[in-house]
Amino acid sequence: MLCQDGGVATAPARLWRRLTAEFLGSAFLAAVVIGSGIAAQRYSPGATGLELLESAAATAAGLFAIILMFGPVSGGHFNPVVSFVDAAFGGLSWRDAAGYLPVQVAGCIGGAMVANLMFALPAVSISTKHRATPGHFLSEIIATLGLMLVIFALARSGRPQATPAAVGAYIGAAYFFTSSTSFANPAITVGRMFSDSFAGIAPASAPSFIAAQILGGALAVVVIRALYPHITPAQAADIIVPHQQDQTGSAAARAAQDGAAAPAPGPASPPPSQP
Repeated sequence: MLCQDGGVATAPARLWRRLTAEFLGSAFLAAVVIGSGIAAQRYSPGATGLELLESAAATAAGLFAIILMFGPVSGGHFNPVVSFVDAAFGGLSWRDAAGYLPVQVAGCIGGAMVANLMFALPAVSISTKHRATPGHFLSEIIATLGLMLVIFALARSGRPQATPAAVGAYIGAAYFFTSSTSFANPAITVGRMFSDSFAGIAPASAPSFIAAQILGGALAVVVIRALYPHITPAQAADIIVPHQQDQTGSAAARAAQDGAAAPAPGPASPPPSQP
């Protein structure tokens, strides 16, 4: 896919590279969330508030780093709601969003298994932690809505470089201001079913969380359109971090090195006027 804006051309990475980045980023995210939860349980047994603080701090910092690692390739979504809201604003094709979903879920499941193994637990241990209550349902709607607003507000205001830190900070805060500890992500919700630990969720509770997250994403589309009615597909394409190929003179070389289609040249600049 190529796009031009004022003579500047950009091209995304090939789909297989973006899917690989989404898979790995989702796996790292699940490993951070679940691994930090297991560690917190072991290092601070019985101190629920301290366990939550330790897990929240690790998740916020880890998410920041993971977005920086993989965002330049795929945008750093790691979340089907982010991908489909992006598609609703034209920043990602619906086909690509549908392709992101299974790799995000698979990555989170794989990351959960790795986290279990790192702490000498069975690779798969189905969670028995029930979380489905009306308060949790409302919390997941609010958590997901807020996450989408953070991402798209920064894209619309031309500050996508601040998004990794802002997303990490928001999720870290939402661990405490929501009763659900802010899953805000269907893929991580599925992944967390595979760890019977501090961060887990019982399979019977997962559908309620996922439904709330989808509802929060749909509500976010309405609110974003109301707050930022002129958001463009080009701005949406830059969430969570800009991941189009470079537009400088070396764009063709960088695209060739990374296996992406070379961007089309922009129109030539007019010669300077003679006095």
